[in-house]
Amino acid sequence: MLSDAASLNDEEYLRYGRQLMLAEVGEAGQVRLKDKSVLIVGLGGLGSPLALYLAGAGVGTLWLADGDTVDSSNLPRQILFDSEAINHSKAELARERLAAHNPLVELIAINQRLDAASLPGFVAEVDLVLDCCDNLATRQAINAACVEQGKPWISAAAVGWQGQLMARTRSEHACYACLYPLDTKVSQSCESSGVTGPLVGVMGSLQALEALKVLLGLPSPVAGTLRRFDALAHQWQSLRLPADPDCPVCGSTRNKENKA
Repeated sequence: MLSDAASLNDEEYLRYGRQLMLAEVGEAGQVRLKDKSVLIVGLGGLGSPLALYLAGAGVGTLWLADGDTVDSSNLPRQILFDSEAINHSKAELARERLAAHNPLVELIAINQRLDAASLPGFVAEVDLVLDCCDNLATRQAINAACVEQGKPWISAAAVGWQGQLMARTRSEHACYACLYPLDTKVSQSCESSGVTGPLVGVMGSLQALEALKVLLGLPSPVAGTLRRFDALAHQWQSLRLPADPDCPVCGSTRNKENKA
């Protein structure tokens, strides 16, 4: 059981001491993190460092969703797992290993691949959704569920030497379907094009950083933009994302708000 979210106990003061020193966090911010819940969809190269950092930071409840088992080809980049984890459930192992990392947070394993039918129920339970999945269909389903329920999300992706980061925290921001229409076909994937381990670690860590800002109520400069990272050249590109007024996912939501 979690302790009372209205205060911190002695163990929490000791564990989170370096965060508590930050003016943007302090005791009130740490209590706020303790009271928040997050859904992490995908526990691979992106979700592994992300989950470790959020558990370490004391985010109160982490819902850990992944229907896959660990394969040996995952190990170079999925830092939650080791050789003994092969053929075991990623969600269950993540829960066990994060509990060992920080027993003060609540961890809920979802050992299934979430889709358009199942996502809305889980999205309803949390304050923030983190898209760490590896396929466009799931990304679109996450986006649709979050738009429908007015929940913020942060998405990252990586393939080859290229990383991508975006976030939607307010209804006026572009959604995922504004950037990638629902009929978009993906020509590249990690399975077909490969990926370097440190790149997914970088992108997952940046997701964790922006997630903490959102949970603390701080502004995220990523929100409403698309950030692209070329790991070979070590160069960033930042693109402003205008919302598509005719977007079939978020356009009608904004029109309703404008009429209200």
